[in-house]
Amino acid sequence: MLLVSKYTAIKQLVYSYLMIALSIYTGYPKIESLANKKFPLSKGRNSNQVFYITGLALQLSKYEKIPAMEIAEAIASHLSANSARVFTIRIVSPGWIHLELTHPVLAGWLQRLVEGRGDIVAQEHGGTGDKEDKEDNEELVTVLFSPHSPSPQSPIPNQLFPIQYAHARCCSLVQLGEREGLITSEGAIPWLNKQQELRFHHPSELCLLSELVQVVDELECSDSSDSVKWEKQALCLSQVFDNFWRDCRIWGEVKVNSPELAQARLGLVMATQSVLRILLEEKLGILALLEL
Repeated sequence: MLLVSKYTAIKQLVYSYLMIALSIYTGYPKIESLANKKFPLSKGRNSNQVFYITGLALQLSKYEKIPAMEIAEAIASHLSANSARVFTIRIVSPGWIHLELTHPVLAGWLQRLVEGRGDIVAQEHGGTGDKEDKEDNEELVTVLFSPHSPSPQSPIPNQLFPIQYAHARCCSLVQLGEREGLITSEGAIPWLNKQQELRFHHPSELCLLSELVQVVDELECSDSSDSVKWEKQALCLSQVFDNFWRDCRIWGEVKVNSPELAQARLGLVMATQSVLRILLEEKLGILALLEL
């Protein structure tokens, strides 16, 4: 069973699978101590893919007289046998392991971001959802969508206007999509085509997806309370969203000829709204405005 439903951040998901793979070495006391520590895991910089790089094999090779490449191959073999639906795996000398997320996993992650947004919208309008659904989304909603919102009277610094503008733009696009029947509260977004591949091909779509993954990783895995860091993250996400909105049409010919693509792009807008909202309200202490 895929673990995507358990974790808010993709980085957490990858780490959990690596910890399972690490168990093949836990017969060694020194390596057991490594399992109790955080080992290096970073997101790759190629915005056209969502992949992670770990030097776990390089670290393990220090504890035993085993070449790092041999350890990397053993870990890759374990992951391939047990999580082929989650990653495609590549080993890079001298022992780096590259783990690229499969499209169905990314689609599931995006859908949970959108569903988490829906829970918050229902709460804001005084609605109540099904108890089972709320429990199923508990981890996502609890961490990403805390109920503690700033006061509407909070001042809005000028430097944060681009973030507010991007958030308000997301809100207006989603509302328009709802009015025109492109998205509904009940329907899942058609992220994947018949080949089980994401519908996104334009560089600006892929860049926005990659940035969303990066920011949620930071939200979940960073202990920083530095407002300057979060302002930078939010401004960067806002700029990437602006590029997406400039380059990727939703209405007109796209809506008529490729309605599933239009829906998937609106799904990206909804996911972006979710993440911008938490950056504004939880990290920067400013009410996320629905319109400007």
